[in-house]
Amino acid sequence: MGTELFCELARMVAALAEIQGLRSFALPYPGLAQRALDRMVMHCLDVGENPPRSLPELWEWCRTRPADDALFAVPASRVTPGTTLVHPVGRMPTRSCLEVASYGPDGGVAAHARALLVDLEARCGAGERYRQCRTFLARHPVVHQQDRFGPGWSNAVWSRVKELYRPLPESLLVDGVLLRCPSCGMPALPREQAVPLPGPSAADRDVWCEGEECPHDGPPELIREPDQTWILRRSLRMFLALPHLIEEAALDELDHARIGYELVPGSLCAYRLRDTGPEVLGIQVHDRLQPALLAAHLTDGEPLADRTLVVVPEALAERDDYRDAFTEALPEPLRERLVLTTPVDLVPDLGPASERGERRCVASPHP
Repeated sequence: MGTELFCELARMVAALAEIQGLRSFALPYPGLAQRALDRMVMHCLDVGENPPRSLPELWEWCRTRPADDALFAVPASRVTPGTTLVHPVGRMPTRSCLEVASYGPDGGVAAHARALLVDLEARCGAGERYRQCRTFLARHPVVHQQDRFGPGWSNAVWSRVKELYRPLPESLLVDGVLLRCPSCGMPALPREQAVPLPGPSAADRDVWCEGEECPHDGPPELIREPDQTWILRRSLRMFLALPHLIEEAALDELDHARIGYELVPGSLCAYRLRDTGPEVLGIQVHDRLQPALLAAHLTDGEPLADRTLVVVPEALAERDDYRDAFTEALPEPLRERLVLTTPVDLVPDLGPASERGERRCVASPHP
């Protein structure tokens, strides 16, 4: 019951984050929010805990109560302990929230991103035109009027993708200004809801960005004139733009090794490799914080190649238990067919399993 409720709350948070005036919910609440609140009240009464009295209070619970809280008791094999649905600084859906909201038969937020790309491909036709549009989306989570006068701008591409952008929501503005992370290019918000002053204080952990994992080596970029700025749909920001740097790094490794590839139609970041002999090889690129949910996504997704290399950022692959949690969440028959790797290890990992095992044993500092 707690796990199901946690997933329902994730879908609620993801949906409500699209509504203007996020911090000033007023009655009557949207239907899905009222249902989630009602279910939470009933659950609290069942377990003997005082329930939230309103939707703003429930939103605050999503910020402070993690998946492993006794109220939810989500197994660690499903969601990493300590995971909250609303970020404590940004007060927006966490990346994990959107991943949880994508878990289930309908695919949630990730399926929405894929559907938008499928529609774009249908309008563009397969080939170079679609590739240019997809690359533009991945590289431009935020577009300002001035970008039209910069190098590489294409009015033809913009005319095809502009309907995938929206005006900046009020909830992402601070004193009438948008803050943009210099690392991932995503929107950012400070804890104090005020534009950070120049200097070291502007680069500390009190500034949240949608990427969440970015180094805070410099202050966020200030984008003024919000009425001349457009933002990519949230689902595409999270599941196309966020993993784009990892995708480019992986493709660079394939290019350097002279390994051909082609984008799989209808996918977010999946490629089929060319000239691999009798074995069909593919790669998928993901930047997801929850390894068990990534495994579930791959298991429930499109038909697999004979072997698929799942490319994730090195920082994630090296995180404690990430690889083990991913592998343990896979059905036994798929553990040899889905290989977790990083851009640097991608080409070596295309070899047979025996070679991968030998290489990792040599590289390991442990006996």
